[in-house]
Amino acid sequence: MSEQVLVSVANGVLEVTINRPEAKNAMTKAAAEAIAAAMDRLDAENDLRCAILTGAGGTFCSGMDLKGFLSGEYPVAGDRGFGGLTSWTPKKPVIAAVDGYALAGGMELAIACDMIVASKGAKFGIPEAKRGLVAGGGGVVQLPRLLPRPLAMELALTGDPITAERAHELGLVNKVTDGPAIEGARELAQRVAANGPLALIASKGIIRDSWGWADQDVLPNQTPYIAGVFASEDAREGAMAFAQKRKPEWKGR
Repeated sequence: MSEQVLVSVANGVLEVTINRPEAKNAMTKAAAEAIAAAMDRLDAENDLRCAILTGAGGTFCSGMDLKGFLSGEYPVAGDRGFGGLTSWTPKKPVIAAVDGYALAGGMELAIACDMIVASKGAKFGIPEAKRGLVAGGGGVVQLPRLLPRPLAMELALTGDPITAERAHELGLVNKVTDGPAIEGARELAQRVAANGPLALIASKGIIRDSWGWADQDVLPNQTPYIAGVFASEDAREGAMAFAQKRKPEWKGR
């Protein structure tokens, strides 16, 4: 694992920290590949329930490393996109913990996660147009799906950032914290991790993939996601734990 990304585990949650504070966590190819590897670990290890992606030194990610870009390097990991995450998603949930700036690719990285917790004063934006560029890491595609089109247009065409509070009002951010975002993200992650792991994977998969499903295809399309869940040991354990008024002991099968 690259020293540009730190990885730790606590209570079933994988914490992934972009560790380039001297460069406002600007994304490099090495960091992108390390994030992708961490997400592979998330899916591979049964005891891991979800992940938190954050940045060291009070900044989430300021976008791509321009020095690397000028030398011909692109901060992507194969076909997984910017930061190893914008063109795909792991099966398990990922929470972005955003302090400081999430700009350009940094914002695209944040909205590529499944939920966002941000500290007061954090800022989100896709300022590529100010530099003659386009938010091609998902910004101009995903933001119109997450916001009313005129608001997505404003972000893309002015390049001006919005605050965490405004992002929360618009539904982009789940929670705004008074202190560091990681504290709120850990609390949210524990609420997620307490639930059935197979149910988490199926629920995320349906929510992510059903965007383009026609109404008449919803039921048949979701069946492959949920059939195994209802027939699992965990489903029976969940029902038994409820009846016995105790916490369930999940097996992931």
